[in-house]
Amino acid sequence: MTPFDETAAQPYRPRPPADPWEQVELALTLLAIDPRGLRGMWLRARTGPVRDRVLSGLALLAPRKLHPAISDEALLGGLDLSATLASGELTRHAGLLAEPGLKLLAMAERCPPGLAARLGQALDSVPEISLVALDEAAEEGEGLPPALADRLGLFVDLDSLSWGESREISLPRGAIATAQARLGAIATGKALARLTRVAAELGIGSLRAPLMALACARAHAAWRGSDAVEVVDMEVAVALALAHRATRLPEDAPPPDETPDPPPPDQQEGEAETQDPTPDLPDEGLIAAASTALPPGLLARLQAARVARSARAASGAGAARKSMRRGRPLPARAGKPGSGARVDVIATLRQAAPWQKMRRRLMPSRAADRLLLMPSDIRIRRYQDRTDRVLIFVVDASGSSALARLAEAKGAVELMLAEAYSARDHVALVSFRGQSAELSLPPTRSLVQAKRRLAGLPGGGATPLASALQTALEAADQARGQGMAPTLALLTDGRGNIALDGSADRAQAAQEAAQLARAIAAKGLPALVIDTSLRPKPALRELAGQMGAEMIALPRADARGLSAALGAVLGR
Repeated sequence: MTPFDETAAQPYRPRPPADPWEQVELALTLLAIDPRGLRGMWLRARTGPVRDRVLSGLALLAPRKLHPAISDEALLGGLDLSATLASGELTRHAGLLAEPGLKLLAMAERCPPGLAARLGQALDSVPEISLVALDEAAEEGEGLPPALADRLGLFVDLDSLSWGESREISLPRGAIATAQARLGAIATGKALARLTRVAAELGIGSLRAPLMALACARAHAAWRGSDAVEVVDMEVAVALALAHRATRLPEDAPPPDETPDPPPPDQQEGEAETQDPTPDLPDEGLIAAASTALPPGLLARLQAARVARSARAASGAGAARKSMRRGRPLPARAGKPGSGARVDVIATLRQAAPWQKMRRRLMPSRAADRLLLMPSDIRIRRYQDRTDRVLIFVVDASGSSALARLAEAKGAVELMLAEAYSARDHVALVSFRGQSAELSLPPTRSLVQAKRRLAGLPGGGATPLASALQTALEAADQARGQGMAPTLALLTDGRGNIALDGSADRAQAAQEAAQLARAIAAKGLPALVIDTSLRPKPALRELAGQMGAEMIALPRADARGLSAALGAVLGR
């Protein structure tokens, strides 16, 4: 990128590099120069030859590989079982985090929260450790855990680069060593203040982000051979360290004010240069640098991932549960075999090994070459499994919603069912019209069965909203009893006019709907209310508040738009 042009007649707009691969090479170089300050890199790339070239370029930093399923013992260290049994003395081995240097986390989008927290703590507390997270996310809603994304200074996306645009990367060791020697003497001036303002303009709430950007700017200044951070360094920092964190991005940054404010009368000539080597220029150029730094559509995908992660935490995503047979392995716990529990032999030996010397002294009659086990040594295998999720559509099929709304709901159910198999999700449908509601489609993942049931679903009549909530609550309770995690999605225009006893009493119907909504909230059922009326109804928003549900208005959504909105909110 070129430096900020004060004399240009047109507003400055930084242009993306002619060769996108140069930005990738620059990011690797800056990480090699200052791994302590930058803490690492978020590398978004699917498996392929382009990513392999980038990883080959990281060979200078000799990374140690990590896996999302790595155990705490391998990560943090623990008992060396074989050495302890052989010597009779307690022997421990160091974990990977005890070794300084770069760590390489494969499949980082699958990193569990516990591992992300441990790695984040290590990045905060151990200056010698840095991390490259390989994000292989292929779907919207996937991405790096926030605990890691917030701590890694650099971001590189390779999905838009082809093999023909790439080339072999060989980091110049001598030039990097020279830049590292110069790094400590780089003057920053007002760079941190400017980068902080730019981060605020981009809607970045993290306090780490400006510090990471400053480290990036300092490393780039050292790489250029400069003694101070200049605007060109801050442009690189915005592109590599801030742009991907933005929550808003101005479509067209306003032109900078080309007439700077006059200096104070008492300011001595040349004082500004001695106090601050960074020119105090407007920040619009830096903000515009963010708009050209990312490939088209990438910011929207990153924001969708943030929304999906936050929604998944509060949605009906399958709940974690302990299992004795299948799932992700958990640390073994003390217990007794039987009733499906299986002994973890290695964990049991690891528990018993440190006590062998003492036990032989207390029990000299036992053979010295035998391992002495106690009931308290036995450790049981444990796994963490997730329950299946069921999305219960509660669809208004009354005359006020008309047949068009029912058709859209049917289409949305079919579209979400098409994705249910890979996500292990079920879909159910409660329709309400006339005097009552009914469970038109029990929880299923069968698209054929769903289409058959939906095809003959009638519409028209009154709006028994209270009956619909009661039926949905019963369906959710039944799903929970079968080990599933239910989520409710209510599609209506909010005009409930039939009470539970079938009478046409609007006031009683509203009162009963409110009571059932509070019952749904009391049971902690995740819920979503979609207002399908042409004008959003305050009463329906009040009902959503009583349910503890999120409220969205989709007055003109078709089936695909409805499915997309549900998928984004529910973390699909």
